[in-house]
Amino acid sequence: MCGRYTQRQSADAIAKQFQLKTVPDSPPRYNIAPTQLIAAVTQPKPSSQRRFRVFQWGLVPFWVKDASLGAKPINARAETVAQKPSFRAAFRHRRCLILADGFYEWQRVGSAKQPHFFHLQDDQPFAFAGLWEQWESPQNEILETCTILTTEANEVVRPVHRRMPVMLHPDDYDQWIDPSLNVSSQLLPLLRPYPADEMAAYPVSKKVNRVSSDRPECIEPLPAE
Repeated sequence: MCGRYTQRQSADAIAKQFQLKTVPDSPPRYNIAPTQLIAAVTQPKPSSQRRFRVFQWGLVPFWVKDASLGAKPINARAETVAQKPSFRAAFRHRRCLILADGFYEWQRVGSAKQPHFFHLQDDQPFAFAGLWEQWESPQNEILETCTILTTEANEVVRPVHRRMPVMLHPDDYDQWIDPSLNVSSQLLPLLRPYPADEMAAYPVSKKVNRVSSDRPECIEPLPAE
């Protein structure tokens, strides 16, 4: 699964990477956690400009009667996303790029779990494959939420965890968020493990275990033993 990640890049760097006209300034984030508001990109229409969006992390399907009840999945498995009732409508019609530049996974070491930080070797921003939903209450209150897709781990992640988030290749961004595409055969091939030779990883402090810890220390490598 993917339960914590980072987004440390400047608004200018994000706008350039994701071809956005404007991106709101925001402080770097070193420990993004479920239920928090997170940054994403959508394309409302096939011919429209990309749009910067903010969603709450944890998907609430549009058809549920009460958004406060039931699970709010933070991840969706790529292998079953086209069939699962909670995800299949969003998979066909509401896909997004979730902005990131690193993520954490935990490796069990005896009775403890050691966090590791994963990022691109050049430390550039990238996008997770995401789905989003809009839920409306009987009082016409709008809640917009999202989830991150996961796939089998590549050679860098596998020693730590058997799953990893789907990190889309930049060449696939347009296809993933194109609202005119809704056929599984066009979309599922994009949900593959990211090339391991373009990634790097190292163990970090257990400070990241605390949601309240959102500081540069979260991504500092542990001292060599």
